[in-house]
Formats: sequence, structure tokens, C-alpha cells
Amino acid sequence: MKLSQFKYNLPKELIAEVPAKQRDESRLMLVNRKTGEIDDLVFKDVLNYFDEGDLFVFNDTKVFPARLYGTKEKTKARIEVFLLREINENTRLWDILVDPARKIRIGNKLYFGENDELVAEVIDNTTSRGRTLRFLYDGTNEEFHALLKKLGHTPLPDDLLRMRGLMPEDEYRYQTIYARNEGAVAAPTAGFHFSRELLKRMEIKGIDSAFVTLHSGLGNFRAIEVEDLTKHKMDSEQMLLDGKNAGLINNAKANHKKVCIVGTTTMKAVETAAIIDNRVKTYDGWTSKFIFPPYDFAIADAMITNFHAPLSSMLMMAAAFGGYDLIMKAYRVAIERKYKFLTYGDAMLII
Repeated sequence: MKLSQFKYNLPKELIAEVPAKQRDESRLMLVNRKTGEIDDLVFKDVLNYFDEGDLFVFNDTKVFPARLYGTKEKTKARIEVFLLREINENTRLWDILVDPARKIRIGNKLYFGENDELVAEVIDNTTSRGRTLRFLYDGTNEEFHALLKKLGHTPLPDDLLRMRGLMPEDEYRYQTIYARNEGAVAAPTAGFHFSRELLKRMEIKGIDSAFVTLHSGLGNFRAIEVEDLTKHKMDSEQMLLDGKNAGLINNAKANHKKVCIVGTTTMKAVETAAIIDNRVKTYDGWTSKFIFPPYDFAIADAMITNFHAPLSSMLMMAAAFGGYDLIMKAYRVAIERKYKFLTYGDAMLII
């Protein structure tokens, strides 16, 4: 398929600026692949479509405060640094994005905190915007990471930051309630809709849960610049699927139970780990998997996802799972019915 086939007009007023007051009370669009029906629900109704022994698979990555604001030596120019990944814990090397990139050169020092508590030196230019930083810090690794958390800010997507800036509740609402493995710079937003009450209701109904860890990065939001989607290369992201959770997924498939994948990052991880006979293997490494139509899914019987931006890889994955024509129709219906889109928007259940 071609990039231009995933273009649609998203009215600005439908981009959610704030999350729903209660996580599980956002709107939910039900999209039925067999009948083509599109229905309007509330998210907490989602369990009506699953039975005892069915399995939900979640991404338990935890977003870390990856956005730092500092100043450049001598000029005191304000610099924004976005931490992408730690290259070497012992030497405190990090891959970063920096803005404005044109003002930063190799050898420049950057200062963070009111009293310049943290200093970093630019040691490499890796891309037009990317850099490698070495943080100059003499304390322990634990002390260093604690200082990064203290000085860092929740990495809200740029479009949301431009619309309304950071709010105090972003610290916990831009995070799933089951997040536990720190490493993501972008949250798995489909999981935002699960409340503690809803997870308890799942448990009471006998619906099982499995977890993968995929540390989602900014590559999910990077513009696709080629019309031929086969030529697009996704950024690599670190993932882990351990033996216990692989076993839960394989048992559900073996017993012909429904497996519901929560979010595009979870789907990417599960499909990366998939092997023959609709099973998954344990996996500890990196994935750059890019899923777009047509694609044969090995594991998922259902998928929960948010409403994504035009031309985005997340929209392409939803279209691959739900069927291109049906999903693009569902997006037109969502706009007509005033669903909320993007980070804090409403959800879709594809069955």
C-alpha cells in the first residue's frame, strides 16, 4: 500500500487536550471485522466481548521523565534535550535529540538544574537533530538516575505540549496503571483506558493477563517520508517477552481462547516474537517491525487501539488488523460522531 492512502482530515477540535475524568469512561468504538458493524460504547463495556479463559496482553513499559531543559555554556541559550536511550551506564553516554539543533556543536557543554546540578558534554553528531551526550557526574549510578528523574519532565508528545503545555496530572495520567519496567519515551496510550476497577473485574470474570515490555520510542511519531511503504525503516525499540508470559499466550492459543492485544506497541512485540503454529517464543532484544496492510497476524483475535494521526504507522497497523476499508470507514464515522483522537483520546476495539 501507499502512504497517501492513509491520509485523512483530522479536525483540530477533535484532538483530545485532556484525558477522560475516569480512565475507563472514555468512549469506545466497536468495529466488527466479520459483520462490518460499527457501534458506540463506553470503555468499561469492553469486557462484555470476552469470556473466562480469554487473555489480554499489555505492554508494561514505564515512561521516564525524558525531557530536560538546560542552558548552553557562555551564551546561556535555552536548550531542550530529549533523552532517547542510555548507551553506556558506566560512562553515562546517552543518545538524545536536541532543540534548537543548529546551536549545538561537538564539545559544547550543557547545564541543567537551577544551580547547574548536572553538566553534559556533546561528543557526537549522529543525525541532523540527534546527538550523543556524556553526562559529567561523579556520584553513583543510582544517584545519577535519581538526579535525571528530579530534573526531567514528562515527555508529552510535541503536539499536545504546543496545545496546552504540561499539567500536574500528566505525571500519572501519561502512564498506564500497570507500568513497571522503565525505559519508554512514549507511552502505550491504548492502556490508559484500563482502571484498577476494570482490571479487578477482569480478574473476577476469569479473564487472564499477560505482559510484554516494549520501550516505545519517538520513532512511532517520526514522519514516514516514502510513498512506497516497503521502503520505510522503523527505528529499533528494545523489547522483552519472558517465558512465563510467552507460556500464557501459547496456552490461550492452544485452548482456542481469544487473545486481545492492547495497543500497537504490544502488537509489534507479540508479532516480533511469533513463530510457526500461532505461537510465540521468548524474546530479549530489539525490534524494528513495521506492520501495514496486507499482513497476516499470528496471535491476535482482537485489538484495542486509540485513534491515530493521519499517515502514522499506528494507523497503518490498525488498518492491517481491521482491514483497510473498514478502518478508514471507522475513522470517518469517528469524526462524524465527534470521537476524541490521539494521546488522550478515545479507544477502538476491533473484533
